[in-house]
Amino acid sequence: MSVQTLLLDFSLDPARLGDENGQKTVFNQLETVLKDYIPNLILAAEIKVDGGSLKLLTGKKGSTVAVRLFDRGLVTVNIEYYKEDSEEPLINFKSARVLENQLKKYMTVIKSQAYPPLKRCLFGRYYPTSDERLLEYDIDGVLFDEQSPFQRVQIVHSKTLGNMLVLDDLQNISEADLVYTETLMKRGKENYEGKEIVILGGGDGALLYELLKEKPKFVWMLEIDETVMNACNKHLRSICGDVLEQRKGHNYEIIVEDCMLTVNKFIKEGKKVDYIFGDLTDIPISESACGELWEFMITILQASFKILKQNGKFMTHGNGATSPESLELYEQELTKLKPPVKFSKSRAFVPSFLEDWIFYQISFKTTDNGDA
Repeated sequence: MSVQTLLLDFSLDPARLGDENGQKTVFNQLETVLKDYIPNLILAAEIKVDGGSLKLLTGKKGSTVAVRLFDRGLVTVNIEYYKEDSEEPLINFKSARVLENQLKKYMTVIKSQAYPPLKRCLFGRYYPTSDERLLEYDIDGVLFDEQSPFQRVQIVHSKTLGNMLVLDDLQNISEADLVYTETLMKRGKENYEGKEIVILGGGDGALLYELLKEKPKFVWMLEIDETVMNACNKHLRSICGDVLEQRKGHNYEIIVEDCMLTVNKFIKEGKKVDYIFGDLTDIPISESACGELWEFMITILQASFKILKQNGKFMTHGNGATSPESLELYEQELTKLKPPVKFSKSRAFVPSFLEDWIFYQISFKTTDNGDA
């Protein structure tokens, strides 16, 4: 069940909408055509607003139509109705396109656009890209939905992506996203055999699962949210295997707490590791590198390099390739780190993100004589 929302936009000669009489004439033309598509349609309210007018209509089964007439020559039509899964749609995209063409002919429209229906319900089918464009997914069910002390944790099922982890209404990883983990690891180009590794975050278990295949000496995974691990252990076994079953194995340990507690403990002990993976928050989308999330990321970076061996690497995901300004801000912050660091980047199309994603490999910058 869902509320279906269909949107149609039209542009007309502004002179036709320049006064109240012109807007009334255009609306009457539009209403005549709409009544052929939505039964029992009646005008419920007329509101004069700055820059034009708003007409509200109601029809069959409580359907509503909002017609906004702008005196600059734009008309928008928003149609909403409730639909059970078993019901035929009152008006679908195909009929909306027919309606659009009818209105174009009848109203002498300059340009028009009909959009596929938005299916609004109590679980998400729409998730944003990194630069906040809306994507519709073929989600057909929710397998897990629980509010942890830190975030809303969901596992949804996609017809093409399989099961997918969603945190606070943002897609995180799906069964189709091995490329994400392998690009983060730079599999085939980095040698993890016999190495000591720290994962900051990584609650879905995918990175830990793939790293353990590389025969490391030991991996510490520092994850704060046990709800995420429980959900993934049950519903995302294809990407995490059985590594989330136990909190400790012969060559790994999952520590459930704020990752900075263990990092600070390692700093105090003088512990050094070969690799650190930042699998926490994405690079924030902002105009400047300030605010709580930026401060958190910079704190993580500074602390991580205190427990990284001189030839070690900090590996992390950045953000979508369509957000170059935020990636540039992150790189500017990297140039400010002391001791100085250098970085390289990788790029991969991640299926569940439906876009290219940027990954960073950061290490100490060495001088000509090999000193940091």
